[in-house]
Amino acid sequence: MPSPLSIAAGFCTLVSVAGNIQALTGATLLARFRTRERREDEAVRMSGRRWPAVTVLKPLHGNEPLLREALESVFAQDYPDFQIVFGVHDEADTALSVVQDLRQKYPQIPVSIVINSDEHGPNRKVSNLINMFDEGRHDVLVISDSDIHCAPTYLKHVVSSLEAPGVGLVTTLYAGRTAGGTLVQQLGACQINHNFLPGVMMSRLLGRQDCLGATMALTRQTLTDIGGLEALVDHVADDAELGQLVRQRGQGIAIAPSLTHTTVGEHTLSELLSHELRWGRTVKNVEPVGYGLSSIQLPLFWAVTAVLFRPNTWWTWLLLGLTWAIRGLGSRIIDRATECPLPAAIPLLVIRDWLSAAIMVGSARGSRVAWRGRTVHIARRKRKSSARATAFQSGATTHRSVRS
Repeated sequence: MPSPLSIAAGFCTLVSVAGNIQALTGATLLARFRTRERREDEAVRMSGRRWPAVTVLKPLHGNEPLLREALESVFAQDYPDFQIVFGVHDEADTALSVVQDLRQKYPQIPVSIVINSDEHGPNRKVSNLINMFDEGRHDVLVISDSDIHCAPTYLKHVVSSLEAPGVGLVTTLYAGRTAGGTLVQQLGACQINHNFLPGVMMSRLLGRQDCLGATMALTRQTLTDIGGLEALVDHVADDAELGQLVRQRGQGIAIAPSLTHTTVGEHTLSELLSHELRWGRTVKNVEPVGYGLSSIQLPLFWAVTAVLFRPNTWWTWLLLGLTWAIRGLGSRIIDRATECPLPAAIPLLVIRDWLSAAIMVGSARGSRVAWRGRTVHIARRKRKSSARATAFQSGATTHRSVRS
């Protein structure tokens, strides 16, 4: 009869093998997605159709790493009619100087800036969006994070996807782009590119339709039908809540064929782990079963654990070697597909998987996270009264709009 250690090692082996299959399948799907993107990119570039006017909503919070490059990628869109609405809570926000510089460089782009300190609930990003909303002029709304870098045809792909039958919400894949190429930043981007992205591709293959918050595009009518932005302000995971509300209306969530990039700008390992812990706790509280099952995305963690259970058995060491090779191959495929090489991260894939496992363990308990300089409770809440929203407002309210 096998010993308990042998049974444990066998279980870890099975999970590791499944993780290897998932990693290679996800990497292959991502490579195919980029091939499709290049094909459709040429089609939208050559299209002579009339495009609907678009409002891009960009909530800001400070002068983040590569902020100018990310925002300029929106100003430089190859799209005939769009406006950009920026919003901050504080007139001293350092992101405003970046916006003003870009307004001068691109005077032909209609820009509105909303400075409003009102807070309508615990989610400051959604509060910012609520303050910005009235400045939007158009019926197609694209909510895009401040750190997202996008291709010139980004808006065309998003609008084309939104016009497909049955689609109520459009999102985009995003890969991690390091701000300075440091080891910490490469480890952060490795988690996004080598673990998160293949997992997203596999979940889409299996029929899941999740909203990835980097881009959330929908019509004004759809947003009104789900209760407006106010329906999201009590949820830290506003993207997950928005996706659920849209699906409840019987509409689908499409992924536009346009890979975006998010800036990974953490300077220290402590900053990176704090960010990932917030992310992990958020996902765990929204989708606990799915988050637990995502541990399959860490095949090297399971392979090393199998070795620790049976260090004197040849097959556990063979598993570890093969898993490392497979993870390296999948990572190379993803690096080419995302155009974000992470050479320092690949030799440290074992460390990356163990860090991710530690984050999952740390996320298992607790529903409070540090976010935007405050502690926020992740648990879902119900709005009890308008007076409750008032409790989140700042004592001194500032409200100013600037249009170009």
